[in-house]
Amino acid sequence: MAKCRSYMRGLSISFTVLLLVFGVLMMGVGFSSGYGNRQPAEVTQCVCVSSHGLLVLRVFGPVTVVLSVLGICAATTDIKPLLLVFSALMFVEFVALMVVASPLVQVQAQMDSALEEMFLNVTPLYRAEPQFQTELNKLQASDACCGLRSFADWEEQLPASCFCPPPSPLPSSSSQPDNSSSETPCVLGTDPQIWVHSKPCGPILKRHMSFLIKVSIGVISAFATVMMAAIALSLVLGLEEYWRTPPVETTVDDYNRVKYQPKPSLT
Repeated sequence: MAKCRSYMRGLSISFTVLLLVFGVLMMGVGFSSGYGNRQPAEVTQCVCVSSHGLLVLRVFGPVTVVLSVLGICAATTDIKPLLLVFSALMFVEFVALMVVASPLVQVQAQMDSALEEMFLNVTPLYRAEPQFQTELNKLQASDACCGLRSFADWEEQLPASCFCPPPSPLPSSSSQPDNSSSETPCVLGTDPQIWVHSKPCGPILKRHMSFLIKVSIGVISAFATVMMAAIALSLVLGLEEYWRTPPVETTVDDYNRVKYQPKPSLT
């Protein structure tokens, strides 16, 4: 029994340390300046990834670190009331995490329609907010794309990030049919003298946002699993006095009556 209990204490400390690592990572990612810079602000706000993701990381990260330190102290010192307090606080955090993170599942299912609606609302792009244009220009320059659905989203005012070098040699008008232009990296823009990227940025944004949501759901699921294991082990250690059956021995007296009494301790 003592060996089993030592194993349980070791598992409890291990899971609590793992929670501490999760909390530190969540704080690092949540407060880093690079989080979410890949997507324009309007896109992130449209699908509610930034608000929910940052809330999970920036709020639950420090709370997890504090509670993990409390749990490690409780498990190492074997203070049963402190173990029960740790279990209760972790259960409250688990419920809050599920409430905050549940919209991510709905967002994943509604992301495509929400992004398409956003694409319609911000076009023409030259009238969009300057911050949106700046972030979109960064994406166009890094991923060799132009516009959200096509370069026509900019109408007559194409930015320099849409320009690409003309193909060499220049294709003649009869060499390829018009329907193959979408397969070439560069096409003629609104100005016949300017070549622009044929690939739209909308599908790239959708892939980025889908990947972000899937990673967030995966991390939260793993985090919740570790939390439940830590809570269960802490409860078992904290309530040990109530569920553990004391050892007894039976004796038979001269009248064939069976008596049960606590077994004397070897110590």
